Amino acid sequence: MIEQLKNRAIPIEKPYHGGKLEYASLVHGEPEGGWIDLSTGINPSPYPFSMPPQEIFARLPDESQRASLIRVAKQYYSSTAGIVLGAGSQAFIQILPEIRRKGRIGVLSPTYSEHRRTWSKAGHDIFEISTFPDNSKFDVLIVVNPNNPDGRRFAAKFLIDIAKKQHERGGWLIVDEAFCDTDPTLSVAPFAKQDGLIVLRSFGKFFGLAGLRLGFAICNFSLSIELQHALGPWAVSGPALHIGRQALLDKEWHKTARKDLRDRRRRIDSMLLAAGYKVVGGTDLFRLIGANGARLNHRLAEYGIWTRLFDFSADFLRIGLPRDEIAWARVERALK
Repeated sequence: MIEQLKNRAIPIEKPYHGGKLEYASLVHGEPEGGWIDLSTGINPSPYPFSMPPQEIFARLPDESQRASLIRVAKQYYSSTAGIVLGAGSQAFIQILPEIRRKGRIGVLSPTYSEHRRTWSKAGHDIFEISTFPDNSKFDVLIVVNPNNPDGRRFAAKFLIDIAKKQHERGGWLIVDEAFCDTDPTLSVAPFAKQDGLIVLRSFGKFFGLAGLRLGFAICNFSLSIELQHALGPWAVSGPALHIGRQALLDKEWHKTARKDLRDRRRRIDSMLLAAGYKVVGGTDLFRLIGANGARLNHRLAEYGIWTRLFDFSADFLRIGLPRDEIAWARVERALK
């Protein structure tokens, strides 16, 4: 069984996501020194939060905590629209297909597979498209900006115009901005009061705290009320509310983190290019290799480095950013 798995060019689980170190160990064995997980696009230097008071863990989160985080989020995202808190942006990716009447859904692809999966599971007709149509016939258009995994970007003004056209025909434009924190100029969150526009933001990636499970949906007020009702009470834990507020307020850390991620991205690019691998896209949180991805995935795994393959092509490989000099040295040895 293990040999059969080793010979596969792509992982067996669909949809497949980053992480899954149990799968990596099943296929390659447990490496000496443990795995270095570069399969996700998460900041390797997490936000250094102060531990919440003990009583926050002992009681249900209250409305004042939730309202306080929403106020801070409005400042961070420069938005006066409605903001809903959820357990990661994944919570909204799952809820939105349930509250929208059945229709034709266009997903700009290839991209994060959960968009396709959740809308299809809810009974909608899914169409994977490579570009925005000139005359949209879709009830909902979904785009990740910047895109995962290729880093494709769309200007805010362009997306706002698309959202207006969607609204005129009773539709939505959903913009997943999970990787937008490193380049806030791309964000359409400041315009999310506009009808027909829904912005999803992930907290865990830029702040390096994916396990906290915190995300935001930014949209007009009537839809925000509907989303809040669909999520139900206590959608976000008290500790997540407390830590999220700390992190969003820390402007100096935001500035330092963006520079640090940019420097790490340049360093990994230099290593990959020096080893003869072509970087074809990505963001400051991950890079995309455009050829021999399955071979490189296997070689890095031999050194205990886990990266991300995709089911749409065995050529592509996504690699995240090493955390420390030990990890950087192991990556360099594997590439050489």
